[in-house]
Amino acid sequence: MQHDLPIGKALRRFRRLNGIKQGDIAQRLSVSQGSVSRWESGAQEPDAGHRDRIAEIVAASATSTSDAALKRLVSTSSLPVHLICDATHRLLAASPTRAASWNVDVVSYLGSSLWRFASDEIMAAEDSLAAAGWFERPCQLLRFATGGNASDEIPVSPGIMQWETIPLSDGRIGRLTTTIASHA
Repeated sequence: MQHDLPIGKALRRFRRLNGIKQGDIAQRLSVSQGSVSRWESGAQEPDAGHRDRIAEIVAASATSTSDAALKRLVSTSSLPVHLICDATHRLLAASPTRAASWNVDVVSYLGSSLWRFASDEIMAAEDSLAAAGWFERPCQLLRFATGGNASDEIPVSPGIMQWETIPLSDGRIGRLTTTIASHA
């Protein structure tokens, strides 16, 4: 199942957190301010080309030296945790415990979206974020039960998952994804 990320909501949050006007984004994307407004409100979805350009604008990379400590904490945590870009689901870092549960080389997945490995419950939780105000404030927390997925590459085990947003130094948002309890 392909999930359409709420790219308009992510753009709105990025713009608000960084004090950027809709007109400025419209100019960068060569569209009208009204188009940006419709995308942010969810009244209209951007076409594929604009969607890709918006993702580039809002995508977190955590490559600055200011974010190095965060990545080091995730990469050395004993908890099953990984850090992704909240807007694009691109992997930024993973703990050894998380990496041990995956059947892939984590380094080869850095910068790649993990969305295709989402369980049905993860997809449902993602679908609920906009209505819950997730994209309106920088610091959010959500705990939910998830079932497993059918992936041999990056399996998701049934259990309790916790998502926490974390502002990164470049104004973008990361999401810590932690398995609180596994039922596998």
